Amino acid sequence: MRGLTLWPLARRLRAYGYAPEPFDYASLWRSPAEAADRLAHRLLAMSPGPVHLVGHSLGGLVALETVAGWAGLPHGRIVCLGSPLAGSGAARGMARWRLDGWLGRSRTLLKAGLHALPPGREVGVIAGIRPLGLGKLFAGFDGPHDGTVALWETRLPGLADHVAVHSSHTGLLLDARVAALTAGFLATGRFPDLGQGASPARSGQELPTRTFPPGRSG
Repeated sequence: MRGLTLWPLARRLRAYGYAPEPFDYASLWRSPAEAADRLAHRLLAMSPGPVHLVGHSLGGLVALETVAGWAGLPHGRIVCLGSPLAGSGAARGMARWRLDGWLGRSRTLLKAGLHALPPGREVGVIAGIRPLGLGKLFAGFDGPHDGTVALWETRLPGLADHVAVHSSHTGLLLDARVAALTAGFLATGRFPDLGQGASPARSGQELPTRTFPPGRSG
């Protein structure tokens, strides 16, 4: 997503005391590997100390690929928003119709996803389950989804925490709860309950997904 699209989330994270620096990349013309190299060099140029990463959709995959492929990066936590860690059924559906060219040079990563999470990092996922989006035209979802990515596609073994909110794929960037959840995870490595009474999640392969009911998105 372009920096302007990330502005609402960045503004809210700034209110929580963070200093967001949006990272733009042209996913149609540049490969995820090129984006990861650019991100790694940007991280290496930063002063020592925790540097957290927050990525939406493909951005979450690029963040994880960067951390997995580069040594010596600043430590920090990672939050993925609606990222198809296990691969995107919508992308594979587009390929069946020979439309995956619209995904540019990111299509291979989007279709396949990641084999595993990078070791030594706390990774949390916020998934959307409001089914609004064109992805359902290609994916044939058979469970909860955000209109682009299925809930199960956002999971991989080893996640520190996983929650779902009633937002669409793009709506994750506009939802005030997502900003609050993200800020909480960056601070503690766990998503806060936001007063919804959800039970704490356990880490590991059997990590349950907590679902927050519809709430304020502005």
